[in-house]
Amino acid sequence: MSTGPSEASGSARSEFGARLREELRASAAREPAVSGTRRGYRAAACLLSCFDPRRLALPGQERPDGRAAVELVDDCTATGAQDRVEWTLLPGVRETALRSLSGPGEALRALESNLAVLPDEPGPEHLCLAALRGGKLTPGDDAEQLADLLQAVLWLRLIPGMSGLPEVGGVRARLERARLMQPLERLLRDPFVGREAELGELRGFVDGRAAGRAPSPPLVIHGPGGVGKSTLLAAFLLDSLRRTPGFPFTYIDFERPTLSVHEPVTLIAESARQLGIQYPAFRAAFDVLEDECRRTARSQRARQEQVVQLRGLATTRAGPGRRSSEQFQLSAVEEETELVTRTAALLRRAVAPADPPFVLVMDSFEEAQYRASPALGRMWAVFGALRQAYPRLRVIASGRAPVGHPAQSAVPLEIALGELDPDSAVALLVACGVRDAEAARLLAERVGGHPLSLKLAARAALSAQDRGERLDTLIGGLPARRRRFFRRVDQMLVQGLLYERILHHIPDEEVRRLAHPGLVLRVITPEIIQEVLAVPCGLRVDSPEDARRLFDALARIDLVEPAGPDAVRHRPDVRAIMLRLSGSDRAAVMRDIEQRAVAYYAARDGVQARAEEIYHRLRLNESPRAVEERWLPGVERLLVGAQQEMNPRAAGLITAHLGGVAPRKVLAEADQEDWERIAAREVEDLLAQGFAEEALVRLGERRPWTPCSALHSLWAETLNRLGRRAEARAAASDAVAEAGKAGCAGRQLELLLLAARLDEEAGEATAADRRLRAAEDLAVSLGQDLEAMGALLARARLAARATAGDREADARLARRLRTLPDSALAGQPALVRAVASQVYPQDPGALDHAVGLVGLPEGDEALELLGGGVRRAVEARPALLGPLMEALDRTAGPEETEAPEGKAGSEGTAPADVTDILRLARERGTLDDLARQLLALPDDSGEIAAGVAAAMCAGSEGDGPAGPGGP
Repeated sequence: MSTGPSEASGSARSEFGARLREELRASAAREPAVSGTRRGYRAAACLLSCFDPRRLALPGQERPDGRAAVELVDDCTATGAQDRVEWTLLPGVRETALRSLSGPGEALRALESNLAVLPDEPGPEHLCLAALRGGKLTPGDDAEQLADLLQAVLWLRLIPGMSGLPEVGGVRARLERARLMQPLERLLRDPFVGREAELGELRGFVDGRAAGRAPSPPLVIHGPGGVGKSTLLAAFLLDSLRRTPGFPFTYIDFERPTLSVHEPVTLIAESARQLGIQYPAFRAAFDVLEDECRRTARSQRARQEQVVQLRGLATTRAGPGRRSSEQFQLSAVEEETELVTRTAALLRRAVAPADPPFVLVMDSFEEAQYRASPALGRMWAVFGALRQAYPRLRVIASGRAPVGHPAQSAVPLEIALGELDPDSAVALLVACGVRDAEAARLLAERVGGHPLSLKLAARAALSAQDRGERLDTLIGGLPARRRRFFRRVDQMLVQGLLYERILHHIPDEEVRRLAHPGLVLRVITPEIIQEVLAVPCGLRVDSPEDARRLFDALARIDLVEPAGPDAVRHRPDVRAIMLRLSGSDRAAVMRDIEQRAVAYYAARDGVQARAEEIYHRLRLNESPRAVEERWLPGVERLLVGAQQEMNPRAAGLITAHLGGVAPRKVLAEADQEDWERIAAREVEDLLAQGFAEEALVRLGERRPWTPCSALHSLWAETLNRLGRRAEARAAASDAVAEAGKAGCAGRQLELLLLAARLDEEAGEATAADRRLRAAEDLAVSLGQDLEAMGALLARARLAARATAGDREADARLARRLRTLPDSALAGQPALVRAVASQVYPQDPGALDHAVGLVGLPEGDEALELLGGGVRRAVEARPALLGPLMEALDRTAGPEETEAPEGKAGSEGTAPADVTDILRLARERGTLDDLARQLLALPDDSGEIAAGVAAAMCAGSEGDGPAGPGGP
């Protein structure tokens, strides 16, 4: 067997690795000896989660001497303030200390010497103490207790001679199961009564009785805020599991930060994770699927970012941007469909031979529910594929009333969640602590059956009971219920009156004066109390210490909740009610507070401060156009949900920036510019999903449009998609002229590029080149170098495809790429890659420059294209294999890149798994470096450069490079 450079390198590395391991062993053997005192303190601390070193004692000491702070200073991490310091042994030190104990007896003596420092709350220390004293550790069902038990067992099993412990795997499995159920159990910490009819409907739906057939369409539970949609879902799942243990289910709460309603693949990943916990025998297979879903999610985010980049410039938006958006949606649906089908197939194996229903519950689903939502379209595809592979699928969602989507194949079923019946309302009041049954009945009659109203009423009643007051005073102060037409107004009024009563009985007068006016603020801090709230509330706050005292007192009332470090907020449900019910008696005070809030936040930097400033400006009814001048990128994510606290015109501005759904009233009253942006987003989404007819209907709703509107180009694009090409060309041409007259240069540039593309598709290459030249000149006149480069790229591509066009465009494009500063180019990686791929035959260094500046795009397509170029290059010139293997060896490691026996350094072919090697380089962060090394190889065929160029265009859906072997 011949020995090539790769094998020689691998042999040298193996020898070096062996020598390095020997040196490490010798180094470990030479570790300085630990003193007896230090070892003793390690032993004293090794069964404590954390400790105060000043209080840590050795066995036999009458009182601590404080030496632990000196002895263990290098063995611990420290947290907490100076007066409440807490130390924790480093993991390696703890393990060494536990293994160094002589046995359970020494461990018990060390722990009993420090009983005074054990935390008051039960924890792993108490379990260790019980086990060392001979007690039996029995796993329970509570997640916190199981977590403590697992930690205790992991420590105790390291002590020599320790026996009788629960098996670690069993405890861990029970803990995972308990954590799976924890979100549901947390929802039921408050009393849950009634809803028997709804629970019966849900049981019938899961059993198949409601649909009368299988498979079943999804079921949507909807109702006003605070009515108990999430609680009903939790009660149903837990009740079903008690009645029929073992059926598969997945609970998805889209309020969790790791789950996104806009990324259906995260739903599949979470389903695989939860099913792996429910079926431990198949855990490894479900884990593999979960990992693959996570990788797919990362790849999708990278490709979505590329779509966003392409839509960021006028010169790439109308053509490659929209094509890439559509291609992204198609590929995402394919990926998600394949993954969910595999998940269902694995689930069928796990439950065999039984055929139980699979219940998929989705909470907080509202964000995806608007008629053009790509997320909802992809969700429908996921549901369809899952239902096909697992017919007894039952999908239950909590959200808005069902919203039609062009992709849906079946109309969802509904449960409209309303008020509790009278008996259940009384039962809820009693369960919340109202002791007098007759008073509870009268209170329920006056309050109604809305769960939030009842809970507020119970809280007010308990406050009255604690003070010895009669409940008839509370009941008499509430308005009598009127006919159903006024029901919602009655609910809000009652909830507001109850909230007022609760606030009125806050004992601290200063806090009481802060509480109600402070509702208008989304967050309250000590500084905000001093700078914004104090004067309007009639308080004198002369120092930060005064503000801190008031803040601490405010934070203790039960109608506020934490909102970050040193920050609180009013509970969102009651805050929303009170903002809508703020009377004229407080209007002046609240307006003063909001004006002060604007001044306070305007004087501060950062996205968070700007978001609060914009929020209060809109609440003060300032013009959306004036407020928009204060906008910063990223503000929109901090204003999610704020639309509900605004007038419709202000809500239109926020929705225009956020995207997504806008209620009919908001759309009707939004400024024309905001309506157009909302409609443009919806039309873009419809076109990305291939629904051109629906896009045309949406475009016809509110005309005429402003001259600078994005709807002009979308109208022409939609007509073209529908085959109405002559109308599309005429619309684009007219819009170019109108945008020019109105001075909308940016929109005119986009329309020129769109019109050029439509001309070219009609066979009018000369007209297309004329428009592209005008676009380039316009971009240059505006000083927009990147837009000018994008227009020139379009001209170069046109010249490559047609006899008409600028034959010098490639050379000019290469010069422009070289002369623009890297700092400008780095912000548009998609454009830079496309330009480098176009001009590399004229400028061989362009690819190397672009790879070094912006790197290769993410995704497996780029790897496959690059791998194909490498294989073709080696087939054309076998002598490249040796240097190629050395490059792969340097970036991916010798053990993964050994050539086939007898082939390295001589005639032969590249290994068949070259794409897998490239994938490994990507995982190690060396793929871009490898691509540049490949470009430096002496490849006369040009296939490697062509492969890199093709890889640079991966996922862009633009015109690829015309390399020797093609992409």
